[in-house]
Amino acid sequence: MKPSLKFPPELLLKAQGPALGLKAAIFDVDGVLTDGRIYIGESGEVFKAFSTLDGHGLKLLAMVGITPLIITGRDSAAVRRRVADLGLTHAVFGAKDKLAVAEPLLAQLGLHWDEVAAMGDDWPDLPLMTRAAFACAPAQAHAEVKAVAQYVTAAAGGHGAARECCDLLLSAGGHYARLFAGHLDTLDGGRA
Repeated sequence: MKPSLKFPPELLLKAQGPALGLKAAIFDVDGVLTDGRIYIGESGEVFKAFSTLDGHGLKLLAMVGITPLIITGRDSAAVRRRVADLGLTHAVFGAKDKLAVAEPLLAQLGLHWDEVAAMGDDWPDLPLMTRAAFACAPAQAHAEVKAVAQYVTAAAGGHGAARECCDLLLSAGGHYARLFAGHLDTLDGGRA
């Protein structure tokens, strides 16, 4: 079975970045990994809904050496739990100035902006998206964010938008078909 997912060749070239192979991807949380709504219970606890599609996409990126980075303007137990459950080791919570925290994080990892993709949905994400080699926005992103993105997903934030971005980056890097074929194998060595 061959993958059915296809992206236009010119988009795949853009998603490779000028270094011809991205090494990290920065993701916002609210509006990208969630639908942007925040539920607050009467005791003050915060509830957020995450897509398992997005989570698996982030894991797939890590499997091929594209480091997922989470930079979010809010901090909550729900987000910290999701990041921990996914095994993501590079996350900044409660960032008031996302660029100010991104640059030392990239330096720590030995990365430059031409090796990084970024996905955001609102104005605080613009400094990252305009510096990144490749920028994505979810379908419901603010108009100004969509205007700077090289790719706007068909899916909305919290509903597979991040996975769509991950699939594009995996395809551009030549990893998607191999990962897909590997997922067709069952634990007993047969085909699914």
